[in-house]
Amino acid sequence: MEQHRGSIVESRHRGHIVEVDASGAVVRAVGDPDVVVNLRSAMKPFALVALLEAGGIAAFDLSPAEVAVMASSHSGEDAHVRTLQSVMRRAGVSQSLLACGTEGAPLDALTAARLLRDGERPGAIRHQCSGQHASTILLARLKGWSLEDYWRDEHPAQAAVRWAVATAFGVESRDLITAVDECGVLTYAFSLREIARAYALLADPETIMPRDPRAEVARWLLVVRDAMLANPEMVAGSRDRLDTSLVKAAPGRVVSKGGAEALRGIAILGGQRAGRYVGPSGMAIKIDDGDGRRRATHAATVEALRQIGVLDAQGVRLLARYARPSTQDAHGRSASEAVPVFELAPLDEMVG
Repeated sequence: MEQHRGSIVESRHRGHIVEVDASGAVVRAVGDPDVVVNLRSAMKPFALVALLEAGGIAAFDLSPAEVAVMASSHSGEDAHVRTLQSVMRRAGVSQSLLACGTEGAPLDALTAARLLRDGERPGAIRHQCSGQHASTILLARLKGWSLEDYWRDEHPAQAAVRWAVATAFGVESRDLITAVDECGVLTYAFSLREIARAYALLADPETIMPRDPRAEVARWLLVVRDAMLANPEMVAGSRDRLDTSLVKAAPGRVVSKGGAEALRGIAILGGQRAGRYVGPSGMAIKIDDGDGRRRATHAATVEALRQIGVLDAQGVRLLARYARPSTQDAHGRSASEAVPVFELAPLDEMVG
């Protein structure tokens, strides 16, 4: 990725993209498919399986919107807050238990401005990770475990999350590489190839063979996928959030979940691409420098999906603000833009 200002390339972002099919075989790539990264928030759809597998849907009468917000990195808008408050009230747990902090909350600029105007300090429920934390509190409530320390590494609720993530990725819990995320719970490290494989499973959990250990979580990943497809604004937000905008631009085709430090996992459902049917796949995208302005991550995501035929011309137009993120000067003139300069080559062409 290059940042252009006039005829000058002001900066370059380097990164990696890999697409794998349902079997985990690499079909397209640029960069290194085996670079290892922390999942960060890209783990949330898989972590949520812990609650669903324990019977959380029936126990708490969870709606698809509530499932989606618990797999989200939401913007902290009122709709997200109301949805989480509703399910926590039904479960008989207080939002004061949320231990994710308030750093950067809410992500939505208009909501943040309104809270500031009204003199309201945002609570933890407006934090982008409060959905994931709420799901773990609900799991502890369901199992009769202690609530106040649900976030600690040794808590049985966190052990259940580790099991869910490990199973979705086809590894043992004891083999997980762990680190602490900013919201106070563990995150897990995998190669981009492995992340893409997990997102291929999320794209179509029904393709998994019964003897595959990942089959234990397949039915619940189907619930998560469908909830995210049906409630895109719960997955991120109503304004300027790529994970939401992708689902709207390619309805029924993709589920996208970003993680910090310029990581994104994408579940690509089977469908027509360039006039022929292509089966489900998963994609993982990582920008090496962390992409603090998010311009490279956004542009690379749209361009990669365009190149493989998931986004048509209309879809790219709908995502124009992400496809080539630009800046304007004080007079409204175009000043700079991010430009994709990569080719996501099929594996057979790379080998040839």
